[in-house]
Amino acid sequence: MNVRILLGLFLFLISCSVDKQEVKELSADENAMMELSLDTLHVATMYGSSSYFRFRNEIVGYDVELSTHLAARLGKPVRIHLARTRKQMLDWLDEKRVDLIAYDMYETRELKANYRFVAYQPDSYLVLVQLIGVNTVTSIAELRGKTIHVPENSPHLQRLRSLNRELGGFINIVEVSDTVSNDELIDQVLKKKIEYTLAYHNKAVLYKDHNRRMDIRLQVGFPQRNGWVIRKDEHELAKAIEQWENLPETELFRSQLYGKYIIRNPYFAATRLRIPQGAISPFDHLFKKYASEIGWDWRLLAAIAFHESGFDSAQISRRGASGLMQLMPRTAANFGLSRENITNPERNIEAGVQYIKSLNLLFRKVEDSNERLHFILASYNSGPAHVLDAMALAEKHGKNPYIWHGHVEPYLEKKSDPAYYKDEVVKYGRFRAAETLRYVRNTLATFQKFKGEL
Repeated sequence: MNVRILLGLFLFLISCSVDKQEVKELSADENAMMELSLDTLHVATMYGSSSYFRFRNEIVGYDVELSTHLAARLGKPVRIHLARTRKQMLDWLDEKRVDLIAYDMYETRELKANYRFVAYQPDSYLVLVQLIGVNTVTSIAELRGKTIHVPENSPHLQRLRSLNRELGGFINIVEVSDTVSNDELIDQVLKKKIEYTLAYHNKAVLYKDHNRRMDIRLQVGFPQRNGWVIRKDEHELAKAIEQWENLPETELFRSQLYGKYIIRNPYFAATRLRIPQGAISPFDHLFKKYASEIGWDWRLLAAIAFHESGFDSAQISRRGASGLMQLMPRTAANFGLSRENITNPERNIEAGVQYIKSLNLLFRKVEDSNERLHFILASYNSGPAHVLDAMALAEKHGKNPYIWHGHVEPYLEKKSDPAYYKDEVVKYGRFRAAETLRYVRNTLATFQKFKGEL
């Protein structure tokens, strides 16, 4: 692998964001005039919560970042072409204006016959998107007489037509322009502009995490395969993508992107927040105020909040963690924060800092403050119990219980193995550490990124 590729991979693993110099968003006119450059990977995508959006003046998104990582592996710069519809992306692919569609493209008989699917994502299925209430639809039969908005030329429309035939034609189907994205339709449901739409579960659940009044329980479709799309005759590109997918660094990068866009997606903060020029967040003054209480760089506190909530003070997770610092109600109460005030930005940060202060005291035997930070971050994410177990395991196996890398970290990972979590020194049982280990790495990487910006 040449130096340029290694440098590209390093930068992406550190920043987990797309360099604005490497990604160019083209206008429709530029796209019309564009000739395919053999030394550039041309990628089509669409605006969306998991594909492409702007956050803190950067182009980000799962598909954008992953396709840029692919381009780095191929030793090529990447150029992103932002389409308005799925049909436009397929037209560009047919006309050889782009090499790849990096977007959730769901397999249909027609698409599979005419294109090659690559880089498959986990299967997903269509659900009904609605608000929780007395008239919530709970069965397929109850769709009779309902008005459901879906985009034209979409798998959503195909499935709804099929359901309508099964129900005798009593669903009122409203076909909206395919320039209206699924994200926009979900947003219209949340704003009570329309009553119902369909969405794939993997997208709908992102919204559910930020909108507890949203209901996505009714499954209306079967699991479908989905992935990126290239032309059928692109055998070399297909082979290169397959090789890239099987690389350990690609697996690691995908894992980082999963944490960034699936677990704590910044899209929702991006649509709500107005970040002042030259600031990290709208809450910088609060991070500065309370970080001094624990002797931290305020940008580290901001990095925690970014990975916890994407700076969305209203966020409530599926587990019930709330606010900027994603505090569980019991933890918040322990530090004087009531349920009524748990999403108040200042009170939430203040309580979060008090919790960090308690963790700092708990791990005081880790004398090096930089080393101790790993223990604190892991405990903030998962609770200290499993970290204490990992320290006990490390000590039993001749490792230093006060050093993270190569000592405690691997034993935290081993806590999913019965040979370790059933050990007599383990007090808190089995633990899947992948998310926590990813959280520690990503938070520290974001801290370094924030330090480089301000």
